[in-house]
Amino acid sequence: MTTTQTIIQQTARPQGFPTADLFSFIESPLPSPGPGEALVENLYLSVDPYHREEMNGGWELDTPLEGRTVGRVIASRDPALAEGDLVFHRHGWRSHALVTLGTPDARKLPWYAGVPLAAHLSILGGTGLTAYVAVTRTLEFRAGQDLFVSAAAGGVGTAVGRIARLLGAGRIIGSTGSAAKAAHLTENVGFDAAFDYHDGPVGELLAKAAPDGIDAFVDNVGGDHLEGGISALRDHGRIAWVGAITQYHSADRPSAAPRNLYDVVGRSLRLEGVLVRNYPHVQDELEEFLVPHLQSGLITPDVTIVDGIERTVDGFLGMLRGENTGKMLIRTGA
Repeated sequence: MTTTQTIIQQTARPQGFPTADLFSFIESPLPSPGPGEALVENLYLSVDPYHREEMNGGWELDTPLEGRTVGRVIASRDPALAEGDLVFHRHGWRSHALVTLGTPDARKLPWYAGVPLAAHLSILGGTGLTAYVAVTRTLEFRAGQDLFVSAAAGGVGTAVGRIARLLGAGRIIGSTGSAAKAAHLTENVGFDAAFDYHDGPVGELLAKAAPDGIDAFVDNVGGDHLEGGISALRDHGRIAWVGAITQYHSADRPSAAPRNLYDVVGRSLRLEGVLVRNYPHVQDELEEFLVPHLQSGLITPDVTIVDGIERTVDGFLGMLRGENTGKMLIRTGA
């Protein structure tokens, strides 16, 4: 067994789009677990859009970073964890971690025959839970309704599409950053229509894809996408606002408020933010709903995998550039 661990730290704040020189890789001795702890070898690390916001001040500099992770126990002084057990925790951006159960940030993972391990960081993880909460709680989505999803080829976007399809959605329309991704959404993920937002104003492209309007909208982008979604919503439509990618790289955080925001009042629309950490109690429901479909092969995790902890920063920056389809994961162990 190795005697050292790799830890990735942020060393400076970004100005605009992040660069690799803002991170450092630290080698240190492998820690030993104390009473109630387990030493976990991390197998998959999740790099997420919200990490870009954390870089602006949420993360402390020169300290180990936070991130969703799945690992295998290699030494334990916790009777509830045995060597070989799989654990979800949030001590990411490193090769190994000391984990303590009994907190919201660490839990032993169930074993589901036929379900890929990567699913626990994609459609069964925080990404999938965000999508499930947005659809079932925020939107109160019902069969037959029409849905628009921005950043639809990303982790949350693909999960929203698959969940909405399982719930009997009418038409599902997505926006994404390339023609290839738009084709992937319609050919592989279950979207009825998708467009490359570079091809024109979002409102016009959405109106063409959904000429009769939409009932609901999951927004991961903000800005012109939020404006376009509002313009396409029917009266009493709902918006689940998950994120605002348009703001992430700006130091002064310009407003993502659309010009037609007052239409929320005029057409009795509802806009509500989605914060997944408010819904840990929904995790079991998510798994009960999705695991049978994963086991049957009806759905598969949508992931892009980068191999090697030394490529974690490359994967993170690639995710911010939109190089992933589905959830971007770093595979660090076998």
